Amino acid sequence: MSKKTSGIHHITAIVGHPQENTDFYAGILGLRLIKKTVNFDDPGTYHLYFGNQGGEPGTIITFFPWIGAYQGEIGGGQVGVTTYAIPEGTFHFWQKRLEKFNISAETATRFGETFLRFKDPHGLQLELVERQGGKLNDRTFGDITPEVAIKGFGGAVLYSTDFEQTNATLVDTMGLEKVAVEGDLIRYQSTGYLANIIDIRQTNMARGRMGVGTVHHIAWRANDDQDLIAWQNHVDQNGHQVTEVKDRNYFNAIYFREPGEILYEIATDPPGFAHDESYETMGEAIKLPAQYEEQREKLTESLIPIEVRELD
Repeated sequence: MSKKTSGIHHITAIVGHPQENTDFYAGILGLRLIKKTVNFDDPGTYHLYFGNQGGEPGTIITFFPWIGAYQGEIGGGQVGVTTYAIPEGTFHFWQKRLEKFNISAETATRFGETFLRFKDPHGLQLELVERQGGKLNDRTFGDITPEVAIKGFGGAVLYSTDFEQTNATLVDTMGLEKVAVEGDLIRYQSTGYLANIIDIRQTNMARGRMGVGTVHHIAWRANDDQDLIAWQNHVDQNGHQVTEVKDRNYFNAIYFREPGEILYEIATDPPGFAHDESYETMGEAIKLPAQYEEQREKLTESLIPIEVRELD
């Protein structure tokens, strides 16, 4: 059986204070807070989702904010850099915007593209790159308009403890295609128009330490529940130990850790983020999965209040 993912569904990371997290990704980067819920395995902690105006797969970054948690170390077995795609001709806008908020940034070039590289307040490594593919983000917030808004993920740079095995997993299991080589980097591409480019450094990296400022996992797209079961069988047949299907309320998912120690999730596109609140009100209320509704008062009291603020 041959399978090909269209690209990244979401990326999940660990950060510090939730208001700092919200101010950065909503207030500065202009992403929409599309879901305010809790960590299903640790319901005393937020799980925050940010994405484009519609909260579409390929645009969603999610966070576990743990105040007082130890700082992680970015390294092997992780997404090292998260790449965002911006519309063509907007590089200067984003340079000036980062300067406005005193965010240190530098430019870097690879595979003929120029990247604007910077860190979020908790140490996550991010970059912006102009890309033609993918539709505009119909998002207006502060000084950000759809003409300049982040469209979604451009892709990611993976750091592996066994790069040859990670290369093989991307091609043989996830169905990405090798499209370019530059120095010690190999570039892979999925079938989608956004969130579709993965670069891997061809060096085995020392294992990172999970904590604040590191990516927990990268999730790939499955079309629906039937496709997810096919993916589960496919991953198993390719020699990876895969989990049972888990209900994450906004998608169903399976998980496996590839030999380079990066945690992969495969998540369904539906049902999406507007099924428990309206499209217009996504992200406004704290939404809990059914198993925690009886504890709503206790849980919400334990969560630090946050708000989306215009910082312009």
